[in-house]
Formats: sequence, structure tokens, C-alpha cells
Amino acid sequence: MTTTQAALARPSAATSPQVGPPDPALVLRLQGARAYPSVSILMHTRPGASMHQTDRSRLRGLARQVADRIAAEDAGSDAHQHLLHEVDRVVDAAAADPTGAAVALFVNASTSLRLTLPVEVVDRAVVDPTFATRDLVRAMHRTPRHSVLVLSERQVQLYEGVFGSVRPAPGRRFPLERGRDDRAPRGRHPDRPRLRDAEVTAFLRDVDDALGAHLAARPMPLIVVGPAKLLTIFTGLSRHLGRLAGTVTGNLAGAPLDQLAARIRPVVESYLRSRETEALALVDRRVGEGRAVSGMAAAWLAARRERPEMLAVEEGLFVPARLSPDGDHLTPAADVDHPDVIDDLVDELIETVLHRGGWVALVSDGALGEHDGVALTVLDRF
Repeated sequence: MTTTQAALARPSAATSPQVGPPDPALVLRLQGARAYPSVSILMHTRPGASMHQTDRSRLRGLARQVADRIAAEDAGSDAHQHLLHEVDRVVDAAAADPTGAAVALFVNASTSLRLTLPVEVVDRAVVDPTFATRDLVRAMHRTPRHSVLVLSERQVQLYEGVFGSVRPAPGRRFPLERGRDDRAPRGRHPDRPRLRDAEVTAFLRDVDDALGAHLAARPMPLIVVGPAKLLTIFTGLSRHLGRLAGTVTGNLAGAPLDQLAARIRPVVESYLRSRETEALALVDRRVGEGRAVSGMAAAWLAARRERPEMLAVEEGLFVPARLSPDGDHLTPAADVDHPDVIDDLVDELIETVLHRGGWVALVSDGALGEHDGVALTVLDRF
């Protein structure tokens, strides 16, 4: 159990930040944590070795909003006072942490956690029966883990990219080195180029076998890097390019990892744009098939009553709302601080779709204008 995971079970224990995109298992655990009040504080920050003084002031201001709201509801509760002390403690700890694009704090009776996020967020303090996890889903969506295969004739290395950086992939299959064939002719023998190409091709087949075994255990998009000739050979023979995100031409074997990360970054961005395009195309196709609904109210009901396939939602969409007693119908609300109002039903919708086996595509603001910012495709219609 990691320090961060342990903090979920022991709210009084010291917590440590999880830097970078949150782990999917951790997000699911946060989504499953239900207790009132559950406090979520999300705030954009300027990156640094520690939080800037103005950001600290803003963070403490959001904590005061939480305290004012809880005090207005139940000023005499010892349990609530203990929770507010824990909020203050986590805020103080976050203020001393290195910062990224944003900070996220989550506190309730059984959970105490702080995260550093690689995506900007809208500043907000949320008090609800559940945590506000939409920005964590955004972080995972915007920084998908990906494999990076770096080719050379003598050695091939596999990395994993996450949060804009790369690191050696786990496992013992890589790096792979090509042994020397003592039977091969030396010097300027006329057959040497052909035999060398045959050796390289055989080596790359071994690489592909090892890559396939790795991706079977850790499936994720793949970026292949290498000289043009090796890229041509490898992409022509590989049987494991079903999730090829792109290629980078260049001899980067042995290059510093920050240089490698910089070279593959445009490929990752292009891959993300293509995923948005694919999601929007799927919405259009399902609309034509009668297997999509538009708007928050329809998507909420369909996610609960039907079999969700994909939820497409604009990143900037927030919908405070009240739910009907049966939970199927929503009424938009302006009085966000009222205990009966869910601060953002989009968070709840994302959680429902994920738990019911669907997937989520967060798209650019305005991309779903004709669908009022949200569309849900379903596997079948009743």
C-alpha cells in the first residue's frame, strides 16, 4: 500500500502528495467514498518548488469557504470540527509542497488526501456527499500513459511516458541487445549489407515479440522512435501496432530523457486531438442510429436507465442541480451552497458512466454546442 493509498484509510495520518496524473484505481476509490460532508478543494497554481504566497492565500480562502458552509449547517458538531481541523492541516501541508498546474485536496470522515495535478482547474470548494473527481478524470485524459519504443540497430529500449516525462518501462524484457554473428563476413564483403539487414530484421522481430508481451500486460498507446530505415522495417513487420499513436524519426538511442520527452510531446498532443475527433464522430454516428441523447437531463437519465457506451462532455461544463427523490431527474439550481444542491452533477454523471462500464471523452469547450455541452451514446435502446 502506498502512502497516498494509506491516507485513504487513515485520515489522521500524515499524507504525501501524489505528483502527476492520479492513478485510475485511486480515482475509483475516491469516487466510491461517500459521506457527508465530503470536502473537495481544487485550485490552479503556478509551478514551483513550493506554493507561491499568493496561491497560499487563495487556498486558505477556499478553505474558509468550506468552514463557513459547514458551520452554517451544523456549528455544534464535534465531528465537523474535527473534519475542519483536518482540512486546515491538509491545506498547510499542500502549501509546503512543490506545485504543478493545480492542487486537489479531498477530506471526509475516512479520507485525507492531496494531489498535484498536471492540468489547470477552475478554483472551487465543494461540500457534497461525494468528492468532485472530474478534474482527476481530466488529468488522466490529458496525460495518458503511453509506451515509447526507441529503436537502434544494436539496442532497443522501452519507456513509459506519463505527465510529460518518460522513464524506463517496468519489467525485464527491455533493453534488448542484438548479439554479434561471428559467421557474418567482415570488411567490404559484397554480401555484408544484405546479411546485416537480415540480422537487423531478425532482431526487430524479437523486439516485436517482447513488445507484444509487454503490451499484453500493460496495454497503452505506443510511440515508436528511430532512424527512418528502422522505422520502415519495424512498422512493416510489427504485429502490435493496433494502438500506434505515432512515430518520431531520429536517432535518439541514448539521448537524455528530457530530450526524448520533448520530441514525442507533439505526437502525444496529436493523439489527444485525434481521440477528440473520434469521440465527436462517434456521437454523430450514434445520433444517426438513434443511440445518443443530448443535454444534461437526458444524459443523466440514460446513464442510469440504459447501457452507457461513451459520455462526451465539454471540459468547462458545470451543472449545479437538485435531484428528484428517485434520483432520475434533475433541476438546475443557482443556490449552490444549499445542502440539497449537488455542486456539479457532471462529476456524478462521469462517475455513473465509468461505474457502468462506459468511457468518457472530455472535449474542448464549444465542441458539443448543438448538444448543450454533453452527449451520451448507449449500447442499445429500450
